Amino acid sequence: MNNLEFNDIQQHWDNFVSAAIAWAPRILIGFISALLIYLIGSWLIRFIKRMAEKAFQRRQMDISLQRFLLNLINWGLNILLFIVVVTQLGIQTSAFVAMIGAAGLAIGLALQGSLANFAGGVLILVLKPFKIGDYISSDIGVSGTVQEIDIFNTKLTTPQNQLVVVPNGPMSNSSITNYTQLGTRRTWFDIGVSYGTNLKDAKELLLAVIDKNEYAMKEPAPQVVVTELGDSAVNLSIRVTTSNEHFWTMNEQLIIDCKAALDNAGVEIPFPQRDIHIRKEG
Repeated sequence: MNNLEFNDIQQHWDNFVSAAIAWAPRILIGFISALLIYLIGSWLIRFIKRMAEKAFQRRQMDISLQRFLLNLINWGLNILLFIVVVTQLGIQTSAFVAMIGAAGLAIGLALQGSLANFAGGVLILVLKPFKIGDYISSDIGVSGTVQEIDIFNTKLTTPQNQLVVVPNGPMSNSSITNYTQLGTRRTWFDIGVSYGTNLKDAKELLLAVIDKNEYAMKEPAPQVVVTELGDSAVNLSIRVTTSNEHFWTMNEQLIIDCKAALDNAGVEIPFPQRDIHIRKEG
C-alpha cells in the first residue's frame, strides 16, 4: 500500500516537473516581454508628457490647468500600461476593468456637484472668458476683480474688499460681463435738466466739460445724447471712453464738473416732483 502511494506521488511530481519544463519558456518569454513593454511604455509616457507640456506652454495655458491635465494624462497612460503588462503575463484583466469602471461610477455619483465645478473650471481655463485682474460681473449676482482661478472655483475681490469664492459650475453657465478685457471702458450716466433748458446749449456745455478732462479719450468721440423725456426732467446721457485704470477717476470728475458747470450756467437739475391739484366741491 505504501509503495502504491509513493508511486502515485512520484507520478504527480513527474507530471508537475514536465508541465513546468513545458511552460517555463512561455512564462520566461511572457515575463521578458512584459518587462520590455513596461520599460518602453514608461519611456513613451514620459515622452508624451513632455510633448504635451510643450504644447500647453505654446498655447499659454493656465499653469493650474497644465498641472491637472498632465496628471490626468499620467494616470490614464499608467493605468493603460498596467493593464497591458498584466495581460502579457497571462492574467485575466476583465476583473480589473470591471473594478475600475465600478469605482469610476461610484466616484461620479458621489461627486456630481464637484465634477460639474471641475468641468466648469476646465471650460473657463481653456476658453478664457476672463483672466486674473479682470473686473467682471455675472447674472448669478456676483461681481469683482478676479484674484484666482482654480479648477473648482473662482475667487473675486469686490470693490468693498470682500473675497467672494464662486463655484465654477454656475459661473461657466452664466452670462459674464468683462469690463476690462478690451483695455478701455466707457462711462455711461444720465444727468437730468429741467424742461425749460435749451438742450443744445446744455449739450455744448457738457461737451466742453468733457473736452477739458485729462482722462477722456478723443476716439471714440465723446457723446452727450438726449435719451428720455422723463416725468420731472429731460435726461442727457454722458458717454466717454477712457483706459481701465482711469475709469473711476474720470467718472467721478465728470459728475462733479458737469454739475458745477450746469450750476454756474443757471441750468436747473430738478428732483422728482409732482403737481397736486386740490378740488373743492361747492
